[in-house]
Amino acid sequence: MTPTYSATGRQRRIFVPRPAEPVPPVAPPQDPPIYRDLLRTWADRGRTLPGRHDPEWVRLAAPTVRTGQFSGLLARPGDGR
Repeated sequence: MTPTYSATGRQRRIFVPRPAEPVPPVAPPQDPPIYRDLLRTWADRGRTLPGRHDPEWVRLAAPTVRTGQFSGLLARPGDGR
C-alpha cells in the first residue's frame, strides 16, 4: 500500500499544554544568625538597613529643582551656548 503523505517531509509537532499542578509555597530563606544580629545592632544604632525604607535617603536623593526655579527660555540657535 502506498502512503498518502511524504515520509521524508517535515513533520509538525503540536504542543498541547498540560494543566499546571499547584506549586506549594516556599518560605523565603532566613538570614544566618550572624546577619540577623548585625541587622539588629545597626537598627539599635539608628543606621540604614538593607531592604528597608530609609526616609533620610529619600530626602537626600530627591530632586532639588522645583517647578519654576529656572526660566523656560531656550538659547537661540548659533548663539554659542
